[in-house]
Amino acid sequence: MSHTADHQRLDQWLWQARFFKTRGLAGRFCRTRRVRRNGRLVNRPSTCIRPGNVLTFPQGPRIRVVRVLGLAKRRGPAREAATLYQDLSPPSDSDRATVGTKASGITRDRGSGRPTKRQRRALDRLRRS
Repeated sequence: MSHTADHQRLDQWLWQARFFKTRGLAGRFCRTRRVRRNGRLVNRPSTCIRPGNVLTFPQGPRIRVVRVLGLAKRRGPAREAATLYQDLSPPSDSDRATVGTKASGITRDRGSGRPTKRQRRALDRLRRS
């Protein structure tokens, strides 16, 4: 496929935007029918995307919603890759949990080492209440 400036393959863009470690993984993920482009399921890695498209896909425990802002010619550093999309994802539960722990005052002294099993269970009980 010749590279034009107005569209790009989905698997290639996901790899260049650093959502996947390899392009092969991005291609396999696209074939699992778990990616949506503008609300429609995509089942081919060769699907063309353009700036302005909205992609929705699971990544780990999160659901990612990103708007494509640009197309890349190469897989560059992370800072360059972050300019290719706008993250529209709602805050995940883990983000809220982190904010909640900081707000509730559950902290450990810096340099105190890892908590023991007993200390960790006590911290878990505090976080649940």
